[in-house]
Amino acid sequence: MQLYLQFDQHSIRFDPSVQQTYEHPLASIHFREIPHPLGHIWQLKIKPQQPLLLQQFRLTTTPSVASSEYFFCNGFQSWSESREFHRTEHIPDLRRIARPLFKYYGDYHFREIHRKPGFLHAWTYTYARLTDSVLLFASLREQQAFTLFQWNLANNSLQIERDLKGRKIDSTYTLLELLVVKGSSNTVFDAWAKALDMPAPPKKTVSGWTSWYNYYTKISEAKLQQNLRQLAAFQPNADFFQMDDGFQQAVGDWLAIDSKKFPDGVNSIAQQAHQSGFKAGIWLAPFICEPASDLYKQHPDWLLRDANGNAIRAGFAPHWSGFFYALDFYHPEFQAYLAEVLQTYTQKWNFQLLKLDFLYAVCLLGRADKTRAEILTDAIRFIRKYSGEARLLACGTPLGPLFGEVDYCRIGADIHLSWDHGLLKFFRKRERVSTYLALQSSLGRHHLNGRFFGNDPDVFILRKHKHRLTPNQQASILQINTISGSLIFHSDQLETYDKTAKNWLQWFEQRKNSQLREVVPLKKDIYQLRIEQQGQTYLGWINLSRKEQVLEHGQLRLAPFECRIAFNASSY
Repeated sequence: MQLYLQFDQHSIRFDPSVQQTYEHPLASIHFREIPHPLGHIWQLKIKPQQPLLLQQFRLTTTPSVASSEYFFCNGFQSWSESREFHRTEHIPDLRRIARPLFKYYGDYHFREIHRKPGFLHAWTYTYARLTDSVLLFASLREQQAFTLFQWNLANNSLQIERDLKGRKIDSTYTLLELLVVKGSSNTVFDAWAKALDMPAPPKKTVSGWTSWYNYYTKISEAKLQQNLRQLAAFQPNADFFQMDDGFQQAVGDWLAIDSKKFPDGVNSIAQQAHQSGFKAGIWLAPFICEPASDLYKQHPDWLLRDANGNAIRAGFAPHWSGFFYALDFYHPEFQAYLAEVLQTYTQKWNFQLLKLDFLYAVCLLGRADKTRAEILTDAIRFIRKYSGEARLLACGTPLGPLFGEVDYCRIGADIHLSWDHGLLKFFRKRERVSTYLALQSSLGRHHLNGRFFGNDPDVFILRKHKHRLTPNQQASILQINTISGSLIFHSDQLETYDKTAKNWLQWFEQRKNSQLREVVPLKKDIYQLRIEQQGQTYLGWINLSRKEQVLEHGQLRLAPFECRIAFNASSY
């Protein structure tokens, strides 16, 4: 084990497993290995003698993973590709041509990451799959600073870094608190949740309708009223009716509703949803604005700016004004505005679910008194404070700081209307709109569901029109979302469903409280699943590839993109 710490103009190197306390004229560093029934907890603290500016921290260890073939790599934020990677794979960088548009969506602006063959990296947690168990490394301090794990597969070493650069400290500070445990997947993730003392997420799987994947920004009062009537007629036991992007005059102007689309205001839709027996939900992107907004034009001082005073472009969206900009959460006038927005939507207009999108934008820059993770934590707690009893669905966000802070969280990419997005795939954007990546991450992050929040795997699509998905792809989306998530939405007009779609909707109602308990990679894009429902265990298999697969010693054939779950074992 080797520790490297840089602060001010000084650097320290030592082996904390041999030398548990290191004395420096400006600070002392203390290491503890705390026993745990499944392993141990590593804890490193620094006690400064005077104010210090942290620059870099990393701890390198060499776990026994030489025989491991698969390593789980949790992506930087909720849209980022997250799955078990084979040791022969690597995670490439975003293409240079795409960097001006997308570099802030993921971890592409973190230049210390090794992206060459022979390296893999993860955020917040990672594990190596062993013969009959997994070896989990999981941060216990993610609300304090993001944790980066980098596997060097040439020498089977793991480098653990913390995003602390530029953080000033003047009292005892925890550099790292890490859980290292080995056991079955369920055992180690239960241990992590217990170590974090997590409040219990919602237990019941909820369902509903959202406007985005049918209408996108082209919503209106009439269209929503039509779909509300259909939901009440064909899926009356659904929980939520959620309005997505397109109701506001511009992104950032959340109190300025487009009166041409919504002559009676969005609160009228919320009231009608309640009268139909549903809870009302709405989409907000609280920490960004577009140049077309009054906020951008009238409050340039609210924009997040770099050291040179330049406003930070958080990304690019062609259906808005092109580039959009991050907002400075700590500006007192912006906080007053955001509090008014949240209270208006939840207390005055009575929306009971807030879908909070593009949250990564709030923490693009650290401060001397706050790391990026601390900023995100402050921001989500502020939202919780002013949202009353409304449920929070986080999206486009680093995950770790939100554990225990939100009710639901997106855990994968946006579903696409075809299998993948060719241009964004060419750009190597890991946060792209992609059905393929959405399912990969839903499988990969299934272990978060019901432990840290309720997973939102995004929507299923059963309609026949306005998409380019095959029947097998549609069925696989529905099945994986059902067993891996706690919040399951669709955007379909239910009156258009044929007999097959109605049968699948009935299947969903029967199976929506099942739980995906284990995902085992068999080979690239082929997985075996273990599912539990009402105390019974079932097996399943999914083929995410374009070729037929023969499994179970020739007893099972999976067509391209097919998912097969043996709830009815006599079918096999």
